Amino acid sequence: MKNPTLPAFSLLFLLVFQTAYAENQSQSSKRAYDWLQKIADAPRQLNYQGTFVYYADGHIETSQITHRVDRDDEYEKIEVLDGMSRIVFRYNDEMKCYIPNTKKIYTEKRWYRKFFPDLLPQLTARIQENYKIEIDRQERIAGHDAQLIKLIPNDNLRYGHEFWIDIDSGLLLKAVVVNKEDIIEQFAFAQLEIGGKVDENLLNPELMSAQNWEKVDLTTLVLDEGELKWQLRELPAGFIKIAEMKRKLVGKSTMVDHIVLSDDLASVSVFIEPIQADVSSTVPGFYSSRGAINIYVRELMNSKITTVGEVPLNTIKLIGDAIFVRQ
Repeated sequence: MKNPTLPAFSLLFLLVFQTAYAENQSQSSKRAYDWLQKIADAPRQLNYQGTFVYYADGHIETSQITHRVDRDDEYEKIEVLDGMSRIVFRYNDEMKCYIPNTKKIYTEKRWYRKFFPDLLPQLTARIQENYKIEIDRQERIAGHDAQLIKLIPNDNLRYGHEFWIDIDSGLLLKAVVVNKEDIIEQFAFAQLEIGGKVDENLLNPELMSAQNWEKVDLTTLVLDEGELKWQLRELPAGFIKIAEMKRKLVGKSTMVDHIVLSDDLASVSVFIEPIQADVSSTVPGFYSSRGAINIYVRELMNSKITTVGEVPLNTIKLIGDAIFVRQ
């Protein structure tokens, strides 16, 4: 004789199992997102000093970073140790870049945070719509215990990312950009001290020996949404426009129109400038890449449109081709 209660019992068991599984998945996702929140907060709340290495396409660049927090104020110095000397001082969002070879000082107001180890400037829960976030293994990075978090893209419009996070402080220790299984870009601390007192003199640009250097102000004029005549017909899934502005860029005689997009992790910039009348040939469309950065250039209405960002080339082209002039 068949047991008439078995189907009902099996269904009940299945429902309980599915509910428990969903709850576990939700809790795991929240824990992973909490780690990302630590990455976003820690660089702005801690004193730290260290040396980090950037790697892409066989190119290696080493930099020293010193960061100090005084109540609500941040002070930072980054000195590039390889190749052409560059020293960047930052007080909150005010930046000064010293180029000893040319004896120039570039000043600029930083409108968008994104410098290692501060790689999540505008983290929101929306990031979970674009990436699957997984908690992976623990490792040692630069003498610190680290938790590995993986961000796996939900489509082919963006790269994957792997973050190694200091377990004690939440500071990002290592960041890798991957295209499927291939590493295409990496930042990693080789030596790092977190906490403690930081000498104020290390972060004072006035102590730089820079008499008779040329000062260049790279002005940024942030505009209201839709104020530029250049707009985008349609954005790739998961991206939103976060800024429109006019900017003075190095080597440019006039202000350049600038549109910025983001998916909460990757960012894309579109620069629009008039083609100079004295240029003998028009600008051909071309592609270029280095590490995770891809570039696409095209012409439209006697203007050069340069789209650049840390996303795959197909995404860069989608965005660049979506630019139009609002009538």
